[in-house]
Amino acid sequence: MQDSRRQPGTGSVAVDDARAAGAVGFERGALSLGGRSAPLRVDAQRNLEHVLRAAREVFGELGYGAPMEDVARRARVGVGTVYRRFPSKDVLVRRIAEEETARLTEQARAALGQEEEPWSALSRFLRTSVASGAGRLLPPQVLRVGVDESVLPDVAHDADRVPYQRGGDGQADARVVAPRGVPAEERDDAGASELLEVVGRLVDRAREAGELRKDVTVADVLLVIATAAPALPDAVQQAAASARLLDILLEGLRSR
Repeated sequence: MQDSRRQPGTGSVAVDDARAAGAVGFERGALSLGGRSAPLRVDAQRNLEHVLRAAREVFGELGYGAPMEDVARRARVGVGTVYRRFPSKDVLVRRIAEEETARLTEQARAALGQEEEPWSALSRFLRTSVASGAGRLLPPQVLRVGVDESVLPDVAHDADRVPYQRGGDGQADARVVAPRGVPAEERDDAGASELLEVVGRLVDRAREAGELRKDVTVADVLLVIATAAPALPDAVQQAAASARLLDILLEGLRSR
């Protein structure tokens, strides 16, 4: 008679073993087993979605310095569940930063494709991006375009590091988190380069039309997105504050 018990290396036992080992690709929604991609169970996929949503909220409010325990608490799962899906905090930070960068790139492409007037395209991109809150989760390298590296502190020379955007008191914190376990050749995120290229087209068009100040750079535009969405406890107050601040910043960007 054939033994009906599950054998090691098959079924859910293998899946659990691979999870415990932090299998590559698990946090992407699939598990790699013997060269094949196995879909997550429904409950595991649901937990993954909760963790990603919670990470966006927590990092958006507190910066990338927020501990994994805060993410787990917001997702209503144990911290061990978070680490099973993301073997280190750096992997989770990278995932969120990449997703938000991709979101901003799509918003920039939409503005380019749907707005004929250069200033309308640029302002639409800024308003959409600020409203989405994606700017609070931008990777730091996209905010340093054109910065003279010689004037930066030594700790900032490593562009592969992700800064703690805010401390517990709401103030900026200059400490950094180095993305351990990420190969050097993969740290130069192509997604960030794509974002800079598309936003650069928006900037060039508005500048050539004489509607944007000549000294405004791509980094300036992205800095507006990163700073025009303050994290306030009341959603209505936050939306009003963001809209008001963005109106002021847009006036500062326009040529006179």
